[in-house]
Amino acid sequence: MKKKIILGVIGAFFLLQGICLAEAPHGIVGFTLGKNIADSQALVKMETSIPIRYMEYINEVEIKDIEGFKSGIIAYGNCDSPGRILRIKLKYADSSKKFYNRLLNLFKARFGKPVEWRGDSFHILIAWKWSFLDDENNRISMILQHNTKDEEEKIGNSLKLTMTNLFERERLCFEKKEQQAQMKQDTSSQGKGDTDHMYWDRFIPR
Repeated sequence: MKKKIILGVIGAFFLLQGICLAEAPHGIVGFTLGKNIADSQALVKMETSIPIRYMEYINEVEIKDIEGFKSGIIAYGNCDSPGRILRIKLKYADSSKKFYNRLLNLFKARFGKPVEWRGDSFHILIAWKWSFLDDENNRISMILQHNTKDEEEKIGNSLKLTMTNLFERERLCFEKKEQQAQMKQDTSSQGKGDTDHMYWDRFIPR
């Protein structure tokens, strides 16, 4: 009886936090969050890998042709743990609303009801979000989306699976390195005196 009460309290806590009680998903079609991109090298075009603008601590790479999917982007870290997969974004080959509704029902059957609506009020963009906490306390978000009109979003049906705490670790690693580089630069510029003044003087109007 006590065990049931404790489990009920834990379940209620997670629901209040907007966390799904189902087992957290980690991957799809050969890609797994937290694993190294090298493990999925046969599925991606490594020559397309580039850092994300304003998020240089993350690289994105395009996927190769995979049956049932039109395209996809895999994000991985390059600072705290280089190569570790942080996010999987895939676009399904079938862009129909019928396909989306079928997927949504299957997602609900496996993971329970989504915890957050991420679409717009007019339902032009339909997007539902699930949030999970896995056995290692990793925070995972999953968004299933359907869009046929909003040009600022992916057209068709898409899935985004993200391990959000790993994004944070990569960001903190990058900021720490930036701070260390700045401190080193400040130290090396000390004592330059007039030379430093002459350098900055060229940037000031007379």
